[in-house]
Amino acid sequence: MKICRFESDRVGLVQGDAVYDITQLAREVERQRDPSLPGDPLIAQLEQLRSLIPADLDGLAKLDLGGINLLAPVARPGKIVAAPVNYQEHIQEMQENNVSPGHDIPEIGKAGLFLKAASSLVGPSQGIEIRFPERRTDHELELALVIGKTASEVEWEDALSYVAGYCIGLDITLRGREDRSFRKSIDSYSVLGPWLTTSDELPYPDALDLRLSVNGEERQQALTNQLIFDVRKIIQFASSFYTLHPGDVIYTGTPKGVAPIASGDVIEAQCPQLGLMRVRVRAHESAKARS
Repeated sequence: MKICRFESDRVGLVQGDAVYDITQLAREVERQRDPSLPGDPLIAQLEQLRSLIPADLDGLAKLDLGGINLLAPVARPGKIVAAPVNYQEHIQEMQENNVSPGHDIPEIGKAGLFLKAASSLVGPSQGIEIRFPERRTDHELELALVIGKTASEVEWEDALSYVAGYCIGLDITLRGREDRSFRKSIDSYSVLGPWLTTSDELPYPDALDLRLSVNGEERQQALTNQLIFDVRKIIQFASSFYTLHPGDVIYTGTPKGVAPIASGDVIEAQCPQLGLMRVRVRAHESAKARS
């Protein structure tokens, strides 16, 4: 399945250029889950949702994919876990170009993972708001995965069974000397989309071709078999520190080619198995200016 969220928290099934509105079915399965349990209720109940979707979709409202506003496919992630340095060529470019002055750039096993605020998460249609235009702000293209069931101290060989599905992620990064989590948790600095491709459609996530362009110029391209810690290892690593819950998102790290973005830019991030998302960059409008 390819599951999207759109407009005012509606839920859709993506098939080609069409989206079938399954919001009513989604709400039904969400109500079946104990609200006191941690995690996103829809992600936790994906199999129940699958069982309710009719084989004949003609009875569902059909929408044009190009005519809807896509939100992040996960509504309520408990946490966003991210890998800071997980492609060797990205480590080299960071060191050679002094992209993060004042920060050591060790490999992932020594650097560990970091957390981004869940409030930073947006979907493609919501776009990126540049908060500090006088400072360098970079795009970072990543494979993102969504946890489907509670996971703690997971073994490498079992790790993929805990994945609900995969998305394209953008980890937007304000450069500076502050703590990494602080600079990467700004509102709209975690983009996820265009939809969730469930793991049954992608049983082997280790040879995906990820690409990113800005204003038509390709800047990043990599295969996920170049990851230092593959998807299984990242889940194993993360779950050795944290209990992961349904809807938790893991960003797996960015390849080389990170570069600045500015208001007015249009980012296109794509992967043949995961789709394409177009994300606009704009200047942040302060609350003071709106009042």
